[in-house]
Amino acid sequence: MLSLKAQYALKAVIALARNGTDEVQLTADIAETQAIPKKFLEQILLDLKHNGVVVSRRGKAGGYMLRKSPDLITFGEILRIVEGPLAPLPCLSRTAYRRCDTCRDEAACEIRRVFAKVAEANRAILDNTTIADCLKGQGLPESNPARLVG
Repeated sequence: MLSLKAQYALKAVIALARNGTDEVQLTADIAETQAIPKKFLEQILLDLKHNGVVVSRRGKAGGYMLRKSPDLITFGEILRIVEGPLAPLPCLSRTAYRRCDTCRDEAACEIRRVFAKVAEANRAILDNTTIADCLKGQGLPESNPARLVG
């Protein structure tokens, strides 16, 4: 399940993208228009800043703006920044691999085989869907016909 923090981070990046990469937005304005608690948003924006997604400006005309183009920011990137690895099992993580405590043999693990397919499908969608795709009204990139089931 997508956490509230992840939802807020995506909403904030989408709001910044709507204004363009050269437009500075106040944290208070983003918080108000996106219904995000301001203090929580500030923490999220700092995480995004430390990971090179946004930049901040101080002073009277201060605020946040995207550091890179929305077509270079993927949903997967944002989720990894705020949530950590996307893999459903630690033994499937590309960025934080760890052998499962309960597993004796990864190659023979039936659970791992099934969730490897889940992880692959998630990565295919999240790492290929950009903020720009979202703004264009495209839920999924055309190259990925996968269907989401909820």
